[in-house]
Amino acid sequence: MSFLDEKTGKELVLPVTPSGYTWAHPNRVESIQLDQTGEINLPGGAMMGSCTLDNVLLPTRLYSFCNPGAVANPYVYLEQLEIWSDNGTVVRWMVSGTPVNAPVIIESIDQGERDGTNDLYITIRMKQYRKPEVPVLAVSGGGAQTSRDDGTGAAQERTYTIQSGDTLWGIAKKYYGSGTEYKRLAEANRDQIPNPNLIYPGQTIVIPAGDNLPQAGTDSPSVALADETKSTWDPATGTWNLTL
Repeated sequence: MSFLDEKTGKELVLPVTPSGYTWAHPNRVESIQLDQTGEINLPGGAMMGSCTLDNVLLPTRLYSFCNPGAVANPYVYLEQLEIWSDNGTVVRWMVSGTPVNAPVIIESIDQGERDGTNDLYITIRMKQYRKPEVPVLAVSGGGAQTSRDDGTGAAQERTYTIQSGDTLWGIAKKYYGSGTEYKRLAEANRDQIPNPNLIYPGQTIVIPAGDNLPQAGTDSPSVALADETKSTWDPATGTWNLTL
């Protein structure tokens, strides 16, 4: 295993290869509650990898199992690792013979001795690094607008086919960031959705650009009555009670 500072060309090969490692490759999963379906899980985007190398031996003598070119001075290695850690230097961590080759930041280093040999044992914690991406700004007229993903429905008009378990609230939240826009979305599809509380699988609706959402229409008597109706659960009788 080795670390490489690509800017300076400085490479540090560990004198003794650790007995093992685990490189975490996580992915964020977002849970959403749907009225009829219940909980569903959706991919929420990649997260950064991480690794902890435990019991890394920095020897004070050249054992037979030391890597070629090793130096019998543990503090040569410790000092360089601490410099990279203190400076927040992005280094490339590589494991020979494997696909592991990732830019990382060394988060912390623990050190200690054991067995009276003066050998140093360290634990290296590191996290993957990714260069921040700057949003692309497009200037139009007298102002600037941040470029958006066309697939969000907030940048330009598109259509959507309602799936089993969908609610208009959930669709509005997905495309506009707030479920409270569901009545405005219903107004944009008045010919398809006379009642925002009733949508059906297979319906194809328009998802207008965010700036083109119409104002919410006047609720029909049935919708207004449904909105005013309150439901409470009576555990003694095992029934729901509806009141206005």
